[in-house]
Amino acid sequence: MPDPVCRTMTRHKIIIAGAGGMGSATGLLLKELGDFEVDLFLGDSRREQAQTAVRWIQEGSERPGSVTAFHLPPDSTNPEVDALLQGADILLDCLPGEQAPRMARLARLHGLHYANLTEHVRETEEVIGIAEGAEQGYILQTGLAPGFVNVLACALHRELCREHGDGIVDRIVMRVGALTPSVQAPSFYSFTWSTIGVATEYVEPATVIRDFRRTQVPSLSDRKPIVIQGTLYEEDFTSGGAADLPEFFEGKVQSLDYKTLRHPGHYGWVEAVLAEAPEGADPAHYLHERMQGAVPSAEDDLVVIYAAVERRGEDGFVRRIESSRVIHPCQVGRHHLKAIQATTSAGLAESARLLLTQGCRGVCLQSQIDPHTFMSGPFVSRIYGS
Repeated sequence: MPDPVCRTMTRHKIIIAGAGGMGSATGLLLKELGDFEVDLFLGDSRREQAQTAVRWIQEGSERPGSVTAFHLPPDSTNPEVDALLQGADILLDCLPGEQAPRMARLARLHGLHYANLTEHVRETEEVIGIAEGAEQGYILQTGLAPGFVNVLACALHRELCREHGDGIVDRIVMRVGALTPSVQAPSFYSFTWSTIGVATEYVEPATVIRDFRRTQVPSLSDRKPIVIQGTLYEEDFTSGGAADLPEFFEGKVQSLDYKTLRHPGHYGWVEAVLAEAPEGADPAHYLHERMQGAVPSAEDDLVVIYAAVERRGEDGFVRRIESSRVIHPCQVGRHHLKAIQATTSAGLAESARLLLTQGCRGVCLQSQIDPHTFMSGPFVSRIYGS
């Protein structure tokens, strides 16, 4: 039954663009776990998809607040959309990354806070330009990686620096894998999220810090074994996961990088597939097509997260602060969420809470989010633990 205390809470009107798995999960978390009430409006280019998502959220939560579907044109707007945006508080963007600039412009036009999930670098830079001088706040790349792992790394950096009195450290590492418990040859992988997103992050360059300077390195160019909570994985560079931390920590950290975790054998298979690409072929599209034909999708998943910060003291000993998590599927309200759904949507929901309750002007990137407030919020603390 609904908690009667909720009836005295502040209520916010929230627009969610994109009614797929992430948009639906974000809506469920906001309605079921928040410390405020929400009226949700889910839009999708397919109205029936939005209606399905609305029914799913309504079935999953009895907390107060309405849930309404609307048609969101794929490349324009209409009077219905404009009217909804005009009276809303925030726009949460769960659409493919190439749509981010369009959604950000709509948020700016209607004076809304805005948050998105995309890991796309070029689109993120465009949104930063759109948000310049805005009265409302824009929190970008709010999901898992980029997103939670970057805030976690900043929290560890703060903790280590409190012990030593300055911001200079030797190394910051961030590792994330969206995986399945079991895999088979030859790919040693199963899809748990966007198929094109995986292929793209394997071929675009990764931004890192080396010798205190920001630079780019080829993805899949530094494969190494790593053991996390007793399980062996392979790590390698992929694009986008470092968010704005290379820019923020340039000159303060000798080495910083983000790598994606995979089961042993997967990266070797990917390299072999890319080596077979015809001359002149787009590597991301070629890899995507090959992966779609060879890699299965799976519902049973897990998310592995690791971050660490190191500093060598004057005594020559290395001090390391690290944190690891393995997140499994979980129950929210009446629904069972995949690990990748829960972890990604929790970061977006928590970012929405920061914007709605604390306010923000212009762009707020991962390095600017207060780690304590973010990690202790109702969405992140419930899904990721303390």
